[in-house]
Amino acid sequence: MCEANAYIDRDGKEELYLENVDILKPEDGKLYLRNLFGEQKVFEGKIKEISLLRHRIVLEKK
Repeated sequence: MCEANAYIDRDGKEELYLENVDILKPEDGKLYLRNLFGEQKVFEGKIKEISLLRHRIVLEKK
């Protein structure tokens, strides 16, 4: 599988935001995420880091 888990960086600590993300795209200045199960979230912030090998996306507030 190629999905990743998305985390939010809060003051150096990472908090799980959404598991098994298969779609991540910018939308109206925000980030739209959807996982394999159809769960959707919109995050107001930016991508801090993506690790394809570790299947991780780290987001942070603007």
